[in-house]
Amino acid sequence: MRLRPGTVIRHGVLMTAVLVTLAPIAFTATTSLKFRRDIISGRFFDFDVTWVNYQRLFEGTRAVFGQLTLNSLIAGIGSTLFVLAIASLGAYALSRFRLPRRVSALVLGWLLFVYMLPPITFAGPFYLIARQIGLFDTPAALVIAHSVLTLPFAVWLLQSFFAEIPRELEEAAALDGCSRGGTFWRVALPMTLPGLYATAILTFVFSWKDFLFALVLTSTPRGGTIPIGIASFVQEWDLRYGEMAAATMLAAVPAIVLVLFAQRHIIKGMTMGAVKG
Repeated sequence: MRLRPGTVIRHGVLMTAVLVTLAPIAFTATTSLKFRRDIISGRFFDFDVTWVNYQRLFEGTRAVFGQLTLNSLIAGIGSTLFVLAIASLGAYALSRFRLPRRVSALVLGWLLFVYMLPPITFAGPFYLIARQIGLFDTPAALVIAHSVLTLPFAVWLLQSFFAEIPRELEEAAALDGCSRGGTFWRVALPMTLPGLYATAILTFVFSWKDFLFALVLTSTPRGGTIPIGIASFVQEWDLRYGEMAAATMLAAVPAIVLVLFAQRHIIKGMTMGAVKG
């Protein structure tokens, strides 16, 4: 079979993109399995495999990775549940209630404006609020911050899903005696499950990888998250390359698993409303 030049070039570009993407991951994975001497010497293939870097994350006086992982899970799951609850109600109201067009446009425009602001804009106010209400250096402060930052995007995303649901289905449920709340819970919400999945995953991943607000709103492992723990391996007189690489590989596992299992929902959520048939 003859290959056309265009096909060869296209596949070559794709393979190059894959290699460029996977090369840092492969380098980090191999670094996490090396002794310090092999890391310093720059050996990439010829080295003795060891799991000592992973052991040091959970053993010894400086092992706080377990607490950081727990904090990251609390912040990620807490913000995800909060955003889903508020965003689904807000998106449903914007897509179903007969609000004046100017009001709907104003609300959506304001949400878009907030989402477009640089996250660093909120760092100072969130720090002062967390100090004032006694939530500084706790996962609860991160739940609030991450929820506020991802809520506008979640409302925009879910609003497109609710808008796709035929109104006739809800009208039929109302004729059968279903209340507005019952219609939302039994009819509208189940039909937007792909959007809910996409919103949940994107919100969780944002919280899981956040470094800025974890740095601003926490100061000890009691409230810190995994990105803060990884950054702490860069010390004044030492760089703990092995532990940093091991922590990075472990931190990537939940996000990779979520994306692999729900990438179809993410793609559908990101493209909903882009093409009208």
